[in-house]
Amino acid sequence: MWKILGKITKNLTIAIPVMMIAGFVFGICFNAAFLKSFIIPFTFLMVYPMMVNLNIQKVFEGGDLKTQMLTQVINFGIIPFLAYFIGVIFFKDHPYMALGLLLAGLVPTSGMTISWTGFAKGNLEAAVKMTVIGLTLGSIATPFYVKFLMGASIEINFVKVMQQIVIIVFIPMIAGFITRKLLVRKYGQKGFKQNIGPKFPAMSTLGVIGIVFIAMALKARGIAASPSMLLYILVPLTIIYAFNYILSSVAGRLFLPRGDAIALVYGSVMRNLSIALAIAINAFGKEGASAALVVAIAYIIQVQSAAWYVKFTDKIFGAPDSEDLPTQKSAVPASEDQATTKTVNI
Repeated sequence: MWKILGKITKNLTIAIPVMMIAGFVFGICFNAAFLKSFIIPFTFLMVYPMMVNLNIQKVFEGGDLKTQMLTQVINFGIIPFLAYFIGVIFFKDHPYMALGLLLAGLVPTSGMTISWTGFAKGNLEAAVKMTVIGLTLGSIATPFYVKFLMGASIEINFVKVMQQIVIIVFIPMIAGFITRKLLVRKYGQKGFKQNIGPKFPAMSTLGVIGIVFIAMALKARGIAASPSMLLYILVPLTIIYAFNYILSSVAGRLFLPRGDAIALVYGSVMRNLSIALAIAINAFGKEGASAALVVAIAYIIQVQSAAWYVKFTDKIFGAPDSEDLPTQKSAVPASEDQATTKTVNI
């Protein structure tokens, strides 16, 4: 089973479209309403495992304040507002799709931030801190951004959104922290990194593809009535990701050394789509499926674009210094929103 899940984890660009198609077919052939009862279990399966691999203590290590500050300015001062305004333009008559676009731009950083930073030989330590800071700040800020930006377009139950974020993010975060401590105490840091930690991203992947299947099944008949909807969703998402890559690349070249600049790019472009997906489908009732559909499609663009960006990293930032290579060469990308722990302690 672990081998199968591992292969799925490494091939999300294939697995997610396949599950979207499967969910669409299921939703057309059957009444998918009963799948709503599986949302909470799959949400926990998606979020909790990635929290086990999150080393919260890394956030208290200093040394790269400028990099962290610049990253959060992009993450919370620019991208959410860009996502909102593009959503208003493209989804004027579909406010819950606009909400999905906003959610995709609200919770920054994922395990892929660390993995792709390592692949591009960037600063892994900075990427780890970005992941913890971005996830925490994004989870706290999301209800306020959603209420402030979308409150006039859709009915926002602020308390319910906050409650869902506590359930979706902070309870699993605490449980994951405790689990990590217990496992490290029992197996040691090396044993955890090599034998235990790598299994958790695969578990989380199962939750991701399950939620994608459910979201697609719930929206299947609406999509069948307007099949151009999927292509239309790709356009605003592509604009947001392209802008984010350009902005963070320029900022990195102007203000940061090479390793930190690469961490900045992946620390701002890689969004925590698992959290966004969980919020969309748990906090907004049946209409949340529309928002979840937008987030699900964002997975495809995010993973593909991250892989392509690595190929151009040296051309954008120059080749890495030889002394940087030993600490960077071991990072391996695992899956969207989970970090690989075989070689990188996160």
